[in-house]
Amino acid sequence: MPKLHLDTDLGGDIDDLCALAMVLAWPEVELVGVTTVAEHGGKRAGYVRYALELAGRGGVPVAAGADASLGCYRSWPMLPEEADYWPNQIPAFPTPLDEALSLLEGSIEEGAIVVAIGPFTNLALLERRKPGILERANLFLMGGFVFPTREGYPPMTNEMDYNVQVDVESSLVVFERSNPTLVPLSVTVETSLRRAQLSQIRKSGALGELIASQAEAFARDEATPPHKRKAWPALPDDTINFQHDPLACAIALGWSEGVRTEEISLRFKVENGYLREIVDPTGKPTSVVTRVDGKAFSNFWVCAVSGNHP
Repeated sequence: MPKLHLDTDLGGDIDDLCALAMVLAWPEVELVGVTTVAEHGGKRAGYVRYALELAGRGGVPVAAGADASLGCYRSWPMLPEEADYWPNQIPAFPTPLDEALSLLEGSIEEGAIVVAIGPFTNLALLERRKPGILERANLFLMGGFVFPTREGYPPMTNEMDYNVQVDVESSLVVFERSNPTLVPLSVTVETSLRRAQLSQIRKSGALGELIASQAEAFARDEATPPHKRKAWPALPDDTINFQHDPLACAIALGWSEGVRTEEISLRFKVENGYLREIVDPTGKPTSVVTRVDGKAFSNFWVCAVSGNHP
């Protein structure tokens, strides 16, 4: 049975919660640990524990990792108003940073797939603590900006690649010292969480109800103006959010419909405070997802979290 470790900044953008729900619903996969990053005194870890309890999986080990107070982030990693997204006040779950790094280390040592769907701070801190460990990690990163988005989708830029750019120093360490598969922003924006899907998600149980409620709150807070939606004809009109993180987790677990992964030689360079991944034949061979069937994945995700995993 495959093992998976999730390193997440759950509690901000709702796609982290969508990713966790999908992993929990995935058949024959053992979630061996969850570490949080860009923490607020254990608040994100508390949210993870609450979601796990809703799903009846309270036994999964959770630890709070790198805190926002470390000062390594380009901007303060915000959390939305708790009352708008959670049914009640969720207790924080602070743990020593060393506990999170040890949990992550243990997962790597036992051969678990590690999927990082937040800033890469924990990974870099672990590499500094135990040099060489990332080189042997089975690592998937939600992030990277190797090529532009396709026509009809939101025109993202390198600077918008939050997971990479919010902590450039850590990202550079991880890119240079690991052998990851990158699931870039330019493919994840081809996925969508749609308003039409919420009724089905809500029927899937307590965690599904929470996701649907948070999606409605997110739609109120992050409403996309109609003129922008019309400029993105490749996306459904009722798109609420992108499924960046669920897609990265699904590819890590072997979902392959329309997925193309290529080995691209990349050179990593910091320019004007931002990290660039430059295609260069003399660079480091890196596994990059270059194409995905976003519509197929969006439908797959709904089926998976609803208990109808194909």
